[in-house]
Amino acid sequence: MRGLLPAINRGLAAMLAEPDAAVAAVARRAPLINVGKVCAITGPPKGMGETSMRGCAAKGCRLALWGCDLSAIEPLAANLAARGTEAIVSGGNVPDVTDGAACRTAADAALARFGRIDILVAVVEGTGPIGKSGLETTEEEFDQIVDLTLRGVFNAILAVASAMVRQGSRLIVAVGRTFGISGCAGRLVYSACKWELRGTVKSFALESGPHGIAVNTVAPGMVDVPRFQEKVCWELAARLGIAEEEAAQRHAEDYALRRISTAEDVAQACLFLASERAARQITGVDLPVDGGWAML
Repeated sequence: MRGLLPAINRGLAAMLAEPDAAVAAVARRAPLINVGKVCAITGPPKGMGETSMRGCAAKGCRLALWGCDLSAIEPLAANLAARGTEAIVSGGNVPDVTDGAACRTAADAALARFGRIDILVAVVEGTGPIGKSGLETTEEEFDQIVDLTLRGVFNAILAVASAMVRQGSRLIVAVGRTFGISGCAGRLVYSACKWELRGTVKSFALESGPHGIAVNTVAPGMVDVPRFQEKVCWELAARLGIAEEEAAQRHAEDYALRRISTAEDVAQACLFLASERAARQITGVDLPVDGGWAML
């Protein structure tokens, strides 16, 4: 602290003395994510997945897109390419993240095209049973969601890890949920998977750190995507006999900031943790993006 506080004070004094020069110095610095970085992104081309893809493209990344819905992801890749982003659908077929071999094929295709993978953003989502207690949940339901949300992220990380070890100093961001920070009645399997994901990420962070690889989790709360409006709000409105707009507002009131997170909020958090400048000394963390719901 003896060295840190004087350094902060000197920086503030310089900014106050010559604010224009300070602004110019910041503008000259490299962007948070350098242009040309190769980012592999798993997930559907909608909601958090699409917004993360577009966000990385806007930062100048080259993209390898992995998704289960090829008919939807290929038009997005074409749209990004038309806007100047070099984007491929990795592997040229549907990469199933529950299949380790398919993930390795997708990673190999990205490496063949770009020669490297600098960033992985793993958006792997499934809902699991909703409104069921643990006693009501079947083994099949448990296996299905664990296979997708936990094994899917594990396979995606494993597919790129060897290349990242060879390169050194790269970044992995997995998208979890705040249900992995706080439990949730009626969502036992989903919550359990997100808790397990946190342990997986933290263990990978410890093992990968000596190779210069940072591994972190972004943990959204409720996100204002079509499923939130069409399912969550609709169910609450039907149960209480209120309008869906009021149902959305009641959900927002559970948050300290009194607003539901958006896909853009989640994408910006992913971009922050994928930044070599902003987050180069951050690894093994869970970053809630939930307006204060889980931590307050």
